[in-house]
Amino acid sequence: MSSNDTANEVDVNRVFIGAGCNRIVNNVSWGASGLVSFGAQNAVSIFCPKTAQILTTLPGHKASVNCTHWLPSTKFAFKAKHLERHYLLSGDTDGVIILWELSLVDKKWRHMLQLPQSHKKGVTCITGIMVSQSEAVFASTSSDGAVHIWEVVFPSIPGGDCKLSCLESLCVGSKAMVALSLAELPGNTNHLVLAMGGLDNKIHLYCGQRTGKFVRACELKGHTDWIRSLDFSLPVCTSGEAISILLVSSSQDKVIRIWKLALRGSSANTQGTYRKEVISLASYIEGPVLVAGSSSYQVSVESLLIGHEDWVYSVQWEPPSTAPSDGVSCQQPSSILSASMDKTMMIWQPEKTTGIWMNVVTVGELSHSALGFYGGHWSPDGRSILAHGYGGAFHLWRNVGVDIDNWQPQKVPSGHFAAVMDISWSRSSDYLLSVSHDQTTRVFAPWKNVASLMGENSWHEVARPQVHGHDINCVTIIQGKGNHRFVSGADEKVARVFEAPLSFLKTLNHGTSQESSFPEDLQVDVQILGANMSALGLSQKPIYVNATRETVERHGNDGLDTLESVPDAVPAVFTEPPIEDQLAWHTLWPESHKLYGHGNELFSLCCDHQGKLVASSCKAQSTAAAEIWLWEVGSWKAMGRLQSHSLTVTQIRFSHDDNLLLSVSRDRQFSVFAIRRTGTGEIDYQLIARQEAHKRIIWSCSWNPFGHEFATGSRDKTVKIWAVENKSSVKQILALPPFNSSVTALSWVGLDRQKNHGFLAVGMESGVIELCSISVNRTDDGSTTAPSTANLVIRFDPFTCHVAAVNRLAWKTYEKPENSRMMQLASCGADNTVRVFQVNV
Repeated sequence: MSSNDTANEVDVNRVFIGAGCNRIVNNVSWGASGLVSFGAQNAVSIFCPKTAQILTTLPGHKASVNCTHWLPSTKFAFKAKHLERHYLLSGDTDGVIILWELSLVDKKWRHMLQLPQSHKKGVTCITGIMVSQSEAVFASTSSDGAVHIWEVVFPSIPGGDCKLSCLESLCVGSKAMVALSLAELPGNTNHLVLAMGGLDNKIHLYCGQRTGKFVRACELKGHTDWIRSLDFSLPVCTSGEAISILLVSSSQDKVIRIWKLALRGSSANTQGTYRKEVISLASYIEGPVLVAGSSSYQVSVESLLIGHEDWVYSVQWEPPSTAPSDGVSCQQPSSILSASMDKTMMIWQPEKTTGIWMNVVTVGELSHSALGFYGGHWSPDGRSILAHGYGGAFHLWRNVGVDIDNWQPQKVPSGHFAAVMDISWSRSSDYLLSVSHDQTTRVFAPWKNVASLMGENSWHEVARPQVHGHDINCVTIIQGKGNHRFVSGADEKVARVFEAPLSFLKTLNHGTSQESSFPEDLQVDVQILGANMSALGLSQKPIYVNATRETVERHGNDGLDTLESVPDAVPAVFTEPPIEDQLAWHTLWPESHKLYGHGNELFSLCCDHQGKLVASSCKAQSTAAAEIWLWEVGSWKAMGRLQSHSLTVTQIRFSHDDNLLLSVSRDRQFSVFAIRRTGTGEIDYQLIARQEAHKRIIWSCSWNPFGHEFATGSRDKTVKIWAVENKSSVKQILALPPFNSSVTALSWVGLDRQKNHGFLAVGMESGVIELCSISVNRTDDGSTTAPSTANLVIRFDPFTCHVAAVNRLAWKTYEKPENSRMMQLASCGADNTVRVFQVNV
């Protein structure tokens, strides 16, 4: 990336992206490229299952992404061996569909085009097939009752344009369709068949030529509830001739059906009759006849698969793993993957002797908090299966058995599934803590033992200290000596203090790349092994080291699993990054204190650099409610109530010497308080300045690490730099040129103490992050009358930035100043993601 400041070339690289999956059916797609796509808020996220890392997020959608679909998908991986470019379709809740291009050579993404004719309401399903190496046909459906069918011709040269044409727009009426599948009809490759299913419990089959109109052919009845998923197999070959095709359907009636479309007048029917007489159990019921041009197909029910106990949200044929010898037909494996809200995924295969379809593999979520799966997907080689669920989490199993099946859980990316509101680095900066409106607090850290293709430590979620019953808005890690502790504030009037248990400290020693800031000899003092969740999900009770056996004996025999008796957690020391089941249940931290005082939902928290004081604020529409409370760390007594603002205080920050406290507010003012600790342990505080600084809400503030200068950022798209002079007055020394969007986050890092030079990271409502170089010039007497300068150094690449408002920025603090040329910046945003960037100066 080039820099505007030619003196300093600055380079920014993505280190880590953590994100959860939008909780909606059809959101995930596994492509022939080996990569998985999913919607995370209004970003299209791409992750690599091999490294369990999110590679990038694609910016372009203005609304939440509902569905994604790769061209070619895993079903056509055998056709994609020599493709240099793969394509991805994504649809959102506004009805917009975007086509993306991935160049496999340089791993670069390109926004190809937005479909000209968008749906009136949210896109519910996209399906597509490759009809040749350079052509694809795809269909989309929406809750507006329309189904659009498109043909796309991909460019023959890199950087070329796609040719897109709409083949057909079908109106299906008020009962919208939510599931689609497309296929080429066997023995008649000019004709395509489109299956659609939805709210009227029927499967509708439409036929059409590649270039022309699609006409309604027939409907299949049998399901008694909404159709949720449809998938055509590849043509089934008999003696080298493709004469039939299978369709699998799943529904909210908990049943999976397999339908057969057999070419009439072929040898298929005689074989079918013969099979019917010999094996009565595998007999099928004849259904309607589908006519396509000069060919006709007999539709029949091949099998009913009954085994799930709840809605079956997805079914998918296993993709062919070997390329066909003749290059046209391909051996379709007789294997179906289904995913259900009963928390399980099943693999179904016909028994060798009777031909009856049986459930041969069942995998699922064990944790009691899980609420089932929204979809299941095969890897291109058929050795891995991926599920995504109600908790926004992925679950991946790989068949590691050689002669017999042995499906083992694998590491996957994870993250929040709602807006991430705040982040905080641990005091030794070996992990990052984040809080979100998904009501969880999560710890992300680089794990030194996991080899990554990037050649660096790969980051993973290593703990979930707090699983709450309210949206969490703010967090601060307590600095200073002693055990790891943090304070979090949620949509309740209480701040809660958490302390790291022994299991986390030992996991941290195993996993993080730096020496732990909490050596083994100090761990003896920590008597708490982990924490248990309460029934209502608010307080987390400690599990003591010496009491673990007693609790198992006490709870193990009552056999009752009521709302009041949630199963006990089993805190463990992890030697590799934990998977979702372990994170959700066995990595909780015990709550040590509650801080009562605020009258409304908590909004902002901050700890001083010595770890002695915590400041907190809450949502406010009056001067009384807008007080900032000061709490003494350890005793947790309220030490002061600072009054200055009349509306919500949006951010609070202590200066780096802890002598000043800065607050900014929705009332467009900032306040600076002098904080003095008396010999008796009391706190003296005095308001030394209050000023209206901006024309709109001030969202963020940050202190210069080398002095008493600070920055404020506002909805009015401006950033201003101020200086506190003689601890008695504040004056503006600099105004940065206006930005393109509201400024929502700021973080200042020092680079050179002698020159009082540093970088200010600016995060915006658009998701963009920019770095500004700030040099504050002081005269000999300490005043800042000499001119100060600010230059835009770099604007981050949109494919690494957030795609919605940046809520918080935080520079990693380094103990050693020589590290400052290679810095890390963490960010979180309304697009549900936590990100870490490497900034090389």
